[in-house]
Amino acid sequence: MKVLIFGIVASGKTTLARELSLRYNMKFYEGDCIAWGFPGEQRYKRTETEQTNIILDIDKKGDWIIEGTYRESQKCLFDMAETIIFLDTSLSIRKLRIITRFIKQIIGIEKCNYKPTFEMLRLMFKWTDDFEKNRRKYEEMLLLHKHKLVWVKSKKELQEKL
Repeated sequence: MKVLIFGIVASGKTTLARELSLRYNMKFYEGDCIAWGFPGEQRYKRTETEQTNIILDIDKKGDWIIEGTYRESQKCLFDMAETIIFLDTSLSIRKLRIITRFIKQIIGIEKCNYKPTFEMLRLMFKWTDDFEKNRRKYEEMLLLHKHKLVWVKSKKELQEKL
């Protein structure tokens, strides 16, 4: 089974990936960790070739769950996945989650792969706004894969479809 979980910031991608990973005893990967390297404490953006090679290495191992936002460098995942789950969580819930997550990261009760700064918080809201402005483009892209697309707006709806 090869599952791509797609959504914007705070849509629930990582939480769902963890749940499916436990349910199906499969490893999951975060798109951010494919896009970004973390040697020591230094964070750097991997090249498109590096990201593609990581994806191909993951794919060689068999089943996988990969979660992430849309990245041109990772668009091959839409073709490789057997199932694409689009978490289309409401904007108000996502904005609340962004703030809640930031507070949890600042006080140290939630880990993250980046430094939780006010600049990163600002960027999360910017990416959210950018996604909403370009929503139609993403929806059209997803509909190219409608034969393997599970489009859900809530956890309850997801449980009914999976």
